Amino acid sequence: MKNSIILFVTIFFLSSPLSAQIRPYDENGLNVFENPKVETPKFDGIKLKVGGSFTQSWQSLRHSNTAEPKIVSGLNQNKLIGIKPGFNTANANLYLDVHLGEGIYLNLTTYLSSRHHNETWVKGGYIQFDKLPFIKSDFLDNTMKYITIKLGHMEINYGDAHFRRSDNGNSIYNPFIENYIMDSFTTEIGAEIDVRHNGFLGVASVTNGQIKGDIGKYDPVAGATDGKRHPAFIGKLGYDKQLTEKVRLRVTGSTYYTAGSISNTLYGGDRAGSHYFGVMENVLSTSAAFSGRFNPGFTDKVTSLMGNVFLKVGGLESFTTLESSQGRNRTETSERKAGQFASDLVYRFGKNEHLWLSLRYNTVKSDMIGATNVKLERIAASGGCFVTKNIMTKIEYVSQNYNDFVNTDIRNGGKFHGLVIEAVVGF
Repeated sequence: MKNSIILFVTIFFLSSPLSAQIRPYDENGLNVFENPKVETPKFDGIKLKVGGSFTQSWQSLRHSNTAEPKIVSGLNQNKLIGIKPGFNTANANLYLDVHLGEGIYLNLTTYLSSRHHNETWVKGGYIQFDKLPFIKSDFLDNTMKYITIKLGHMEINYGDAHFRRSDNGNSIYNPFIENYIMDSFTTEIGAEIDVRHNGFLGVASVTNGQIKGDIGKYDPVAGATDGKRHPAFIGKLGYDKQLTEKVRLRVTGSTYYTAGSISNTLYGGDRAGSHYFGVMENVLSTSAAFSGRFNPGFTDKVTSLMGNVFLKVGGLESFTTLESSQGRNRTETSERKAGQFASDLVYRFGKNEHLWLSLRYNTVKSDMIGATNVKLERIAASGGCFVTKNIMTKIEYVSQNYNDFVNTDIRNGGKFHGLVIEAVVGF
């Protein structure tokens, strides 16, 4: 028994240079997008690197609405839950990064604790090929200097906003507390090819278009879905270059398309939940885990486009997102539209830019079922510091308004505002 424990501990804490191939989970991961394409270390046996991310938050938020009462079983479903200042459930991630062969890596991410699922859940995992040592070919060896291949059940690479969001316990890349109002993030089963050369980037991916495996048979809906599960196609073109010692520019355009996936979750695939707890909800439970977000409900056919511009000049950086989406659920006979704009301005200063101040404006406009059009607006101001490269703290003031929702919707006349503080660890 003693020898087994020693062996487990030894294997568990092995580390290797493979961390250079996977985005770091500490401050070094800031403003890193796709996993770095660098010279792969020599392979001298399987190595395991263990990492983790932890976020603990405290909030003081207030909310209100003007929705008409909706009585179900004697209870008003449009009455907002009472919320008070206090600590939220802590979030934690576990990372296992494995060097499997020359230029071959495996990543597995597990949610140890989250708002949506308090129990442990696997987010996803993938195998990454920066080389193909099992195929003896000089041509492929030279080609793979510019290509990365990923296979697995993994976070899809649509747009650049998902690289700056909070992912459950991993809040270290995000200068703010929460993600966008319309959070385009999900995990799907598929393959991705990245091509990079001299600053130019191309990404091509095909997935199953769903957050999980599905072998069930579905019946068509007359005038709407054909009942078939279609693949999703994802593409990205961009340019990312350090133009001078102090100036970096990244510009990308992305697309996501599926002709019908039955249960697509492009805007509802976060199994962790929002970092604003309880706002605009009538209950406090895991079923109300996406407070402050908006899902347009395109669960079958989806066509989405996202453009991103990232500019860093010294300690001043800006990140802008423009998104347009069109789709329907599996019972709708016509498509609806939704659009999003967001712009972040961040100023990093102090020794090694360990301190920052930031401002975000985010707005969403969307067609609702029934031909109504709604608008949501959020302004967030935040600041924080890296105590070390692994420890971060931040504070944010947020104000969000819900406009033009029908009076029977709990979000009618909705608004929330207040402070949230987070302490974050990443390694």
